[in-house]
Amino acid sequence: VYQNVSINLLNLILSMSDAMDLASSELSQHQLRTAFVAWELGKVAALPPAAIDDVFIASLLHDIGALSLEDKIEVHRGESIDTERHCIVGERVLETLPLFGGPAKIVRFHHTPWHALSDRAGKPYALLSQIVQLADVLERAIDRQTYILHQHRGLASTISSLSGTVLSAEVVEIFESVSAREDFWLDLASPRLYSLLMRNGPSRSIEIDLALLTQISKLFRDIIDFRSRFTATHSSGVATSAGEISRLLGLTETESGMMEVAGNLHDLGKLAIPNSILNKPGPLDAKEAALMRQHTYFTYTVLNSIGGIPQIAEWAAFHHERLDGSGYPFHIGEKKLSIGARIMAVADLFTALAEDRPYRGGMDQKRVLSIMRDMRDRKFIDAIVFRVLEENYGEIHGLTQQKQAEAQQHYEEDFTLSEAR
Repeated sequence: VYQNVSINLLNLILSMSDAMDLASSELSQHQLRTAFVAWELGKVAALPPAAIDDVFIASLLHDIGALSLEDKIEVHRGESIDTERHCIVGERVLETLPLFGGPAKIVRFHHTPWHALSDRAGKPYALLSQIVQLADVLERAIDRQTYILHQHRGLASTISSLSGTVLSAEVVEIFESVSAREDFWLDLASPRLYSLLMRNGPSRSIEIDLALLTQISKLFRDIIDFRSRFTATHSSGVATSAGEISRLLGLTETESGMMEVAGNLHDLGKLAIPNSILNKPGPLDAKEAALMRQHTYFTYTVLNSIGGIPQIAEWAAFHHERLDGSGYPFHIGEKKLSIGARIMAVADLFTALAEDRPYRGGMDQKRVLSIMRDMRDRKFIDAIVFRVLEENYGEIHGLTQQKQAEAQQHYEEDFTLSEAR
């Protein structure tokens, strides 16, 4: 069934990595630049291709366990009291996919100093974790306001000074041979680094199908949702209801599967929104609402940059568009809104009304349908899609609640690391 979706794994991970660092200019491209450094070190260390792939993927996603923007900035500035925490969460997130088993182990130890590492990580992963750690330390030390060749010698001596304590002498030696090259530093600081990695980076050849894309979309769904307990199950609800409405409308299994992927990723752009806005216990003011309006724009640009899934990008990103053209951010009207985008708008609205929010509890069936009827009458949402929801409300709501309960359990068991653990 799934033959007709084929996308490049590296494109997908580069785009997702970039999305995770959208949130602040201070973080912009941090994981991308870390991955470039790690890749260069891996080549000089003559690592086998599979190990280079693992190091590269681990670097691109190494801060995946720092869920909120606030957490990410603390870790980035070196102000985090508990750096272990995002390493443990990162490992848990990544190891849910067999494909990321290697990167998961590397991420687990990327903040463990060399002197504490030798007896903890399995030997092959000790070196790989150290490569990512060096790359991360280096990237965070760069002053972005200063030309790179006015600071590269100081940066290199900072790294050398950590040899034998935080970093192994072996990894520092590898770095010293790389750091002699100006092109290494100029690439690292280049605004075109993203396209350089897209064209020439490792793991170029891995293509994935819809089944694997679905699994990876669930992993990123968790990253998007688990930043806040109020959104912890939102995308699961949207993906489930969108998939179910699609089936009831007679879309094919493949299309319904793609709808679920789009549902998992529809709020990807919220990675760029601070938690203080997501968790606000009341309606947003005009400035906050303006910030929130960029989230669907980012969902679209990130998913579109992956290549090969234009439909999923549209279905995911157009969920705040309205038939009368008054939605955001593209103001697309009914002439151009596909059935997938119409389904997603209804699924997102239904899920949002029925679930608890920071400033109100979830609404019952009568209230949800009454609000949605009004939106149908005002030409905001599609009448046919709404009718499918209305006529099958019990079934869709039941299924959605079941999936949201599973997501809630996953959140509580795997992501809210209590101090006791």
